[in-house]
This record gives sequence, structure tokens and C-alpha cells, in this order.
Amino acid sequence: MADFLLLMHGDNVGRERSEDWSIYLEALNEKGVLRGGSAIGEGMCVRLNAPAPRTTDHLVGYVKIEARDLDHVHELVRGNPVYEAGGTVEIRTLPRTD
Repeated sequence: MADFLLLMHGDNVGRERSEDWSIYLEALNEKGVLRGGSAIGEGMCVRLNAPAPRTTDHLVGYVKIEARDLDHVHELVRGNPVYEAGGTVEIRTLPRTD
């Protein structure tokens, strides 16, 4: 099993219903794969000795899950309110560093 991030982009073409989030997150929790998540608000980029780039405005939230592999994660995206509304869900592996 490995950890993955689902990064939600703010590019929905359909309507995303807030009540669908509790249904989706509960389904992930019942499967034993949910490891956390949150909406992403305003922020800033900082850099020590040079100008920092702008923040990435299209990211609006994340969900951290544990899954067997990328194919398993792709299955777990079904029901995600952003995905179901036609938006982009970016799947990223969180490599183990131990």
C-alpha cells in the first residue's frame, strides 16, 4: 500500500454539491483508505534568496488516501464531487522516504 494525494482543480463544468463531499469521504472512510483532506484557501510562496513564484490558483482542495497502486486510486476517484462535476482530479504519489 502507498499514500496518494488527490488534488482537486477548480475547473468543474457541472455543479458540485457540498453534501456530496460527506457521502464521498464517508465511502472512502468505510473502505479504510481515507487519510485526510481539506479545501485549500489563499496562501503565498516564499523563497530565501530570489523572488518566489505565484501560488497555484487552480488547486482548490486535496484528499489523502492509501491505495495499492495508481489503478486502485483511479477506481477510488469515482464519486469524487469534482470528478463527477466534470472537473479535474490530479493523482499524485507520495513516495516513502524511510
